[in-house]
Amino acid sequence: MSISKPFLILQLRPEDDTSDSEFAAILKYGGLDEIEVRRMRIEKTGIPGLSLDDYSAVIVGGSPFDISTPEAEKSSIQRKIENDFRRLLNEIVSNDFPFFGACSGCGLLGSYLNTPISSRYAEPVGSATIRLTEAGKCDELLSGFPDQIKVLLGHKEACDETPVGATLLMCGEACPVQMFRIGNNVYATQFHPEGDSEGFILRINVYKHHGYFQPEEAQGLIEAVSQEDTPFAQEILKRFVRRYAR
Repeated sequence: MSISKPFLILQLRPEDDTSDSEFAAILKYGGLDEIEVRRMRIEKTGIPGLSLDDYSAVIVGGSPFDISTPEAEKSSIQRKIENDFRRLLNEIVSNDFPFFGACSGCGLLGSYLNTPISSRYAEPVGSATIRLTEAGKCDELLSGFPDQIKVLLGHKEACDETPVGATLLMCGEACPVQMFRIGNNVYATQFHPEGDSEGFILRINVYKHHGYFQPEEAQGLIEAVSQEDTPFAQEILKRFVRRYAR
């Protein structure tokens, strides 16, 4: 694949191992080479000044930060990241610039769109079966998919409802808002399209004391995700890259 401008990958994970693993998975399942991306780890300094004209698209991964944490309890870097994203997303949404936000990226986009974010639809770490909406079946990233697919996820918060003006593309029983689109080019998923068993086992070990599950549940979760395969979720990321590498 030949691209004229790099993909901008924004990461928020404080740990080197989880950040490196997520980055490698985005490259692998997106079909990207390192020379085709610019990686920014913004968990320390926030988002520097940048021009979207320099990039083909923006991809945002997950993080242990929770938007629904009371403002007074947020760290200074979390507050800075959220403020930086509000500025960046204002430019992205107003220009319908290609964007893909997974998990935390979904929450940041939903929050920017004034959608309530809470623990109401939290889901345990592991696999889930979600379904395409009628609009999802017509979307370029999902066309030809079966009506239901398996995904890997794990989150303490989610959008309480579909953002105003958004098109709901995928939904689930435990968490109704699993994937949505704003305009034609701005996407978000509550699940991890880059997720695979290797990456999730690492995250389970690293985040066992972060409130996603009880620490004593870790080994059972590892055994469960080690058997999971989510090729359609990964295909979404690959299609996004192919579409905007043109």
